[in-house]
Amino acid sequence: MNVEVIFWIIIIIIIFDYLLDQILDYLNYKSIQEKVPPQLQGIYDDDKYEESQRYSKENMVFSFFTSTFSFIIILLLLFGFGFAFLDDYVRSITPNDYLRTILFFGIFGLAMDIISIPFQLYGTFVLENRFGFNKTTPLIFATDKVKSWFLSAIIAGGLLLFVMWAWKETGPWFWIIVMGGMSIFMIFMTMFYSRIIVPIFNKQTPLEDGSLKVSINEFANKAQFKIDNIFVIDGSKRSTKANAYFTGLGSKKRIVLYDTLINDLSNEEIVAVLAHEVGHNKLKHVITGLIISMLQSGLMLVLLYFALGSPDCSLAMGATDASFYMGVLAFGLLFSPISRILGIFSNIISRRNEYQADRFASKYGLAKHLVSGLIKLSVANLSNLTPHWLYVAINYSHPTLLQRKKALEDLK
Repeated sequence: MNVEVIFWIIIIIIIFDYLLDQILDYLNYKSIQEKVPPQLQGIYDDDKYEESQRYSKENMVFSFFTSTFSFIIILLLLFGFGFAFLDDYVRSITPNDYLRTILFFGIFGLAMDIISIPFQLYGTFVLENRFGFNKTTPLIFATDKVKSWFLSAIIAGGLLLFVMWAWKETGPWFWIIVMGGMSIFMIFMTMFYSRIIVPIFNKQTPLEDGSLKVSINEFANKAQFKIDNIFVIDGSKRSTKANAYFTGLGSKKRIVLYDTLINDLSNEEIVAVLAHEVGHNKLKHVITGLIISMLQSGLMLVLLYFALGSPDCSLAMGATDASFYMGVLAFGLLFSPISRILGIFSNIISRRNEYQADRFASKYGLAKHLVSGLIKLSVANLSNLTPHWLYVAINYSHPTLLQRKKALEDLK
């Protein structure tokens, strides 16, 4: 396969991905219903539903502009030899391959993020603010941005150097060595993410003694599940949206509740949401998710090994000489169709896991409270209640509210 063929395959993939996303967004836009779905009439306020419609539509329009901007930028970089220019620039700075790789991706990533800041500002301070969600101050936005750049430089830079070292030094063992290293990294992050990364951005405090903690401990005793680490995160410093999640493995497992969740839901509803999260742990969803991620990484690394072994991939990006970073860039674009297919299967498994976790909560008589809690969260977050089925199949990691409500009610 020659350089020109690879180049045009990359262009076709980029155009196909963009058009597919626009078609899915259009279908999703057209699926929004004017009236409250019959299943929620009487329990979902008409005014709030109308507001959720406007929020969904404005987000879809905003998404069209941001994705179109990114699409145009990538095409300009490819046809205008922007990547080739950056390649020549980093080559002029240093002869060291490792430093060139860090410089190339560092400059490219930083430049792409900087030119997208106007969209980020609009999304946060205009769109989210218009619907009463935004609590982020300009200072928080700026400090978050700097922290994100710093973390990306350390984590992404470290992983890049490790992959490059393995490619240069381990030969055909490359994908096995890198898969082992990435597996260790994923396990480490699963165990310690909430202890190392989250505190950089948010404050987590142990749940205070009171009626909620008593209710949670009563459920934990029934479920024979030891809950020592329940934390409340100050999500309200950035947004009024509510959430909860389970993280960690073994003794490092932790349940995190947003302070907005505690404010919006009753104790019974919070226990039901927490029971759902405990269900993920009891049913080994975290472990199976890790295994699936590792297998997907293994497939990606095998393909990356062959892509890096072909100088034509680098040359197709406009380089005059093959390099690790240009090969990785070309591979990232060529791999996107496979990544989308893997994502669809991952979402199928994820949606199945969500149903299973809901059933786990229902075993303890919490189905009614879980449904009411999910409805409250959907109302508070102005969620789209009627997304198109194809959009859900491709992009949703969770079933829709109506699907979960029906499944829980059918258990009775």
